Formats: sequence, structure tokens, C-alpha cells
Amino acid sequence: MANGGVFSSETFNGGKDVFSSKASDASTADHLVMMVHGILGSASDWKFGAEQFVRNLPDKVFVHCSERNMAKLTLDGVDVMGERLAEEVLDVTKRKPGLKKISFVAHSVGGVVARYAIGKLYRPPRAENVEKFSDNTSEEWLKGTIAGLEPINFITVASPHLGSRGNKQVPFLFGVTAFEKAAGLCVHWIFKRTGRHLFLNEDEGNPPLLRRMVEDDVELRFMSALGSFKRRVAYSNVGYDHIVGWRTSSIRRNNELPKWEDSLNEKYPHIVYQEHCKACDSEQGECVVKEDDCLDKLEEELVTGLSRVSWEKIDVSFHSSRNRFAAHSVIQVKDQYMHAEGADVIQHMIDNFLS
Repeated sequence: MANGGVFSSETFNGGKDVFSSKASDASTADHLVMMVHGILGSASDWKFGAEQFVRNLPDKVFVHCSERNMAKLTLDGVDVMGERLAEEVLDVTKRKPGLKKISFVAHSVGGVVARYAIGKLYRPPRAENVEKFSDNTSEEWLKGTIAGLEPINFITVASPHLGSRGNKQVPFLFGVTAFEKAAGLCVHWIFKRTGRHLFLNEDEGNPPLLRRMVEDDVELRFMSALGSFKRRVAYSNVGYDHIVGWRTSSIRRNNELPKWEDSLNEKYPHIVYQEHCKACDSEQGECVVKEDDCLDKLEEELVTGLSRVSWEKIDVSFHSSRNRFAAHSVIQVKDQYMHAEGADVIQHMIDNFLS
């Protein structure tokens, strides 16, 4: 189906390939953009974002909106979803053998799932490959590949990187400790294994999955994979996101949350703060956690682990928007009519995509 220079086709399992309707542009597009939806979502959640990427970068990108974890399949656990997503990426690369680069744009829990998938897809560089690459090859690619492609952007949008169990990590619980503790005990009734993973419960006698995902192991090199990307970007709602809190989506401690002001940029009216955080050696970090506070210690380990790579952190506010209470969907433009106020956030992603 063609729409304003953009062609989209539905894959066998319900996913969507989105690319330029101009044959010459589509033939030169060698950058795969994997768009991943959140919990109980579907491939159509990224329809607006996918089309905007192709309209702005028609000869550069081929977008695939993921379908392997749609609807109730998002309750099967971060690891199971990550395995499915990894298989889906490989399937796309087999269908499109001309692809050379890869980026991820993931919303909500999809950002955590994508982190698992890249750990599965990561391959370290071989010595002979390093020698044959030209001087123009990016340093990041020399760190390894994702599904055999050069990793460029890893972008998350309102994703719970630190989980959902900490204070105010799920804002609709109002920061009430009793509510938050009860949610941690009952979440698996509704959100199954995925809920257990997000609330940092032990996984079959092992440490919480999100804790294991801030390290490499023999088979899954989560941090090496994350570090192989040229850019890592976290877009976060500073408020009115009742699903994912600001701290967990921006990978910050409480005392690191910045003071922000209304945007004066007409092009990006909802971008209210930006910072580039350099990689921080874990030994340099200071832990100010009480000895008996296991939850805070666990969250500190997640922040410290993820901070071993650099991040661009983009803070977004819809506090003056008419649909501000739906900020979790507006930031993604899940529906291009109801959530249109988030279009400037999508444009910000695109404008910085090839920088």
C-alpha cells in the first residue's frame, strides 16, 4: 500500500515493512530500522513513526515494525520476547540481503526486550575482519556486529530500564509504598512472567533478569552488544506518564533528575532537556544506599551497570498538552490523530538519526 511516497506491506505474521515507494530510493536503502512496540501492543503502534522515518530518509532506511510479540504474547517474559525478536531480525535480514546497518527504536517494555535481543544477536569482531576494514569504518563496528550488520542507533522511548518496582517507577501507584509492594506481589497475576521480570523478582532461583542484563555472560553479551552501537538514546517523559516513571526511563538516580524548563524551540516544543552522559567506570560511582535497603541496592546496580556506556538522554514534557494524561502513548504517537502532539519527538529522532 502506497501513501505519500511511502509503501508498506504486511508480512506473514502481521508485521509491517515500510520503505520508499520510489524504486531507486528503496533499492539504495541499506539501514534496517527495527521498531518494537510495548506491552499488549502491535506492529501498528509505530505506523506514524515508521512512515515519518521513510518520508524523511527515503533512500537510507528500510523500516520493519515488529510483530512477533503482539498482544498477549508480550506477557511471556522479557527473555522469551527477546528470543522471538532476535529471530525476527534474522528473518528480515534474510529477506533483505542488501542491508548493511541496523538501528532499534523501541517503546516501553520493547526497549528492554530489544536489549535482550541484541545480546542474542551480537557477535564480536574477528581479528581478520578488523584488519580488512578500511580507515573509514566506524570504531563502534570494530566492537562487533548485530545480526551481521553495523549497529548505529539504539533508541528507547519511555522504557523501564530500571524495572518497575522502585518508588514512583510506576506513577499510577502514587508513590505509596504499600501499593508498590502489593503490586510487586500480585503483578504476575496480570502481566505474567513479564511482570515478574519488570518488578525485579528472582527468576527461577537466579538473580532478577534485568540485573543479569547489565553484564555479559558466556552466551549473551548484553553490555558488549549495547556498547557496540554508535549512539544510545533514552527518550523519557518527565511527568504524566502513569506507566513508566521518569527515573527508570532515563536511567538516573533521584538526585540526577534535572530541573527543566518549557522549551523555547518551535521545532521541538516538547523537548525540555537534553544531556550527553559519558560512559562511567563502575568503580568511579558512589553508592549512597542504606545497608538494609536491598531494593535500592539493586536499582543502584542497574544504574551503575547501564552507565558503563554513554547515553544521550532526552527529556520530554506534555504538561501543557490537551492529551497530557496519555503521555506514555503520545511520546510514541501511537495513534496519529489522538497522539499527534508527539510528532516533534519523532522528528527529533529522525533529525539526529544520522548524526
